[in-house]
Amino acid sequence: MIYRRISGTVMAALLLSSPALAEHHQAYGYGADNGPEKWGQLADKYALCEKGDMQSPIDLAGANAMGNVALTVDYETGPLTVSNKGLTIQADFAPGSTMTSGGMAFNLIQIHFHTPSEHAISGKRYPLTGHFVHATEGGKLGVLGVMFEEGAANAELAKILAAAPAGKSEPATVAGQTIDPNGMLPADRSVYRYMGSLTTPPCSEGVNWHVLNAPITASAEQIAAFEKLMGDNARPVRALNNRLVVAPE
Repeated sequence: MIYRRISGTVMAALLLSSPALAEHHQAYGYGADNGPEKWGQLADKYALCEKGDMQSPIDLAGANAMGNVALTVDYETGPLTVSNKGLTIQADFAPGSTMTSGGMAFNLIQIHFHTPSEHAISGKRYPLTGHFVHATEGGKLGVLGVMFEEGAANAELAKILAAAPAGKSEPATVAGQTIDPNGMLPADRSVYRYMGSLTTPPCSEGVNWHVLNAPITASAEQIAAFEKLMGDNARPVRALNNRLVVAPE
């Protein structure tokens, strides 16, 4: 299993990349008392949420360079494993799917969702986003973000929604059902590229962010279903702080 090839520290960071995965995550949320602007005050281990200078998400309109990032996605169909983490819906992937960027090969671990999208473009936020979370064998984290706009239903999202429990749950594999990660990606793979952080506590930095420029569609019913399951679980955009952000040409 891929998890066995990743150090305990990195694996912990991967697990923390999806909201409310463990009991010690219960202190944070998206309300007035425990929302994003309070995360850094909830626990010492969340200090970067408030003090970090490479935080995510950002408004991608702040891009200060242009270029076509060499991104290769090699995703495989595999078993469907879904859980309700309390603050997000997550699908875990079997070993074998990869993303290559900057000469680094990232292994696909899971996808989780936010409503609305966390990254913005000139202030525009899409109604739904999916974050494909990856890690290299050496422990570097890489996320590929995809935006969903209202339109035709997405067949892979339909599988995830059909398997997602209404309440918090452990991961469960659906017998006889498979999922194809490629079905949740647009044909155009041009991306915005920058260095950022996890968008949930502990807000760890050093994450290789790639956000697809082109959206893909989900039906109004699918978007509403995610909203019902998760609520508003999008962190507001953070300061760019002179980081390099590359926009596709």
